[in-house]
Amino acid sequence: MSLLRRYIWIILVVVAAILLILFNNPAKEKNSVTVEKSENVLEEEFESNSSEVVVDVKGEVVNPGVYSVESGLRVDGVIKMAGGLTAEADPSSVNLAQKLQDEMVISVLALPSVSNEEAGENNELLAINQATLEEIESLNGIGPSKAAAILQYREENGPFKSSKDLLKVSGIGEKTLENLEEYIRIP
Repeated sequence: MSLLRRYIWIILVVVAAILLILFNNPAKEKNSVTVEKSENVLEEEFESNSSEVVVDVKGEVVNPGVYSVESGLRVDGVIKMAGGLTAEADPSSVNLAQKLQDEMVISVLALPSVSNEEAGENNELLAINQATLEEIESLNGIGPSKAAAILQYREENGPFKSSKDLLKVSGIGEKTLENLEEYIRIP
């Protein structure tokens, strides 16, 4: 009997160790963690290889909003999907050739506004017979010496009757006259 008692303790310890190993298997935990990590990696790879990106189009487009589009599309394509640019849009405010990226924000800015007074000033032709030296110098291709020559001719010969009269001014040739004609008026 003493021999049996001695072996029972050994048997119980061995059985307990086996049960402990079976129910608390560290290899089993490792495998479950590996499976979870593999699923996350696959999910991330799927998202990065997805054929769709989502972008937010704002500002001066006809239909601003969030668009789901094909991967590899360019900014120009999604702006067309958004109805195109408005009349107030500044096309230089965005890179139309840029490839879209997921979660990208495309913000189309408006053109700088110009008051009616400024617009009128910019569109008026310069009355060459009444213009000051500074006003004549502001014309494209006219420097201080040509401006002074125009004033001197006008003082000596009276007002210009046609734009062709400017060819009589020293330093004004056909090419200069051609450039000036769209910016001046002779009443």
